[in-house]
Amino acid sequence: MPWIRAKFKDAEVLARCDDQGRLLSDGGRVEIRYRAQDKRAYRAGLENLKPIHSSGLLPDDACAPAETAPSRVIGSASGKTGMSPPKAPDGAIIVYADGACSGNPGPAGVGIVSIDGMLRRELSHYLGQGTNNIAELMAIKLAAESIAARDRPLRIHTDSQYAIGVLSKGWKAKANTEIVTSTRKLLSGFSDLALHYVRGHSGIELNERADVLAVEAVTSRRAGQWVEIKGA
Repeated sequence: MPWIRAKFKDAEVLARCDDQGRLLSDGGRVEIRYRAQDKRAYRAGLENLKPIHSSGLLPDDACAPAETAPSRVIGSASGKTGMSPPKAPDGAIIVYADGACSGNPGPAGVGIVSIDGMLRRELSHYLGQGTNNIAELMAIKLAAESIAARDRPLRIHTDSQYAIGVLSKGWKAKANTEIVTSTRKLLSGFSDLALHYVRGHSGIELNERADVLAVEAVTSRRAGQWVEIKGA
């Protein structure tokens, strides 16, 4: 089966397709590679991929034979180097936030997993029409809005380098300025907050769960509510 170059959130990847360049999905997931010679195979949501048809198709052997990517390891594969994120301080609230969009722009949604000790909360929420970047920003904003204790350490994990850049690295926002400004203001109210980048679809359990919740929001078109899961 051939490959086609595609946009996946903030990255350009190689995705499986048929001879006509149509993405091949299995249960709504498409095999992708971040680099042709990287043997780690990942599976991205069909809604989050946008084929670059002008690049043409690549043969099956354009990518190295697949190996299974690491799975169910919370906190691994953070950043481009694959190193684990810094250890969170005692008593920290841990959040994984993700956005999804079908069409970019198109129907958009967010998925959030929040861990506070033995209490786990999840949110799958439809936003309406938007873009991937809007969805990623809104996921972080909604996560922060849900935390009442602003004096507690908060660690938010996202696979959007764009969101981290405009919110914490001083990147100039050329679009989405209203959301960026309001989210920056919200985050500044926390006494100890950090945004950590994690590579999407790299087997990080809570990040994968946030992605599932975001895709479910887009599919269902439902404005969801937080769900509490005790004993997490």
